[in-house]
Amino acid sequence: MSSEVYSYLYEKILSEGALDVYTESIFMKKNRPAIKISVLCEVEDLEKFVDILILETSTFGVRYTKYNRAKIDREFREISTPYGNITVKLGYYKGSLIKVSPEYEQCKQMSKDNKVPIITIFNNINFFIQQEFKPNLLT
Repeated sequence: MSSEVYSYLYEKILSEGALDVYTESIFMKKNRPAIKISVLCEVEDLEKFVDILILETSTFGVRYTKYNRAKIDREFREISTPYGNITVKLGYYKGSLIKVSPEYEQCKQMSKDNKVPIITIFNNINFFIQQEFKPNLLT
């Protein structure tokens, strides 16, 4: 299968509501190199993603399994930065705030809009996050 297809698949699968998608280099029978596509999705979406993989790729079959998932509680909040307001995701575990991270797509847009490297955006926003949320974060 042409490598260009993978970029298209990532976009399509994510736009259809997958929780995540990733690829891995593997070896199949007779030591043939291959690319394994993994799609993480809700059980009720399984058939939709099987259809996409069968119809949009060179595969002749799809293997699937059910995984359990533990996740932390999330909250979204907007904070002010020199680059504009940005949404940050707050992660709570057992009632305590343990993680805060800026939304990637907004950082990417700020980088383009301000003509500043994205690493600079991340570093500066993480500084503001530390100032605003540090007393609550476990260290």
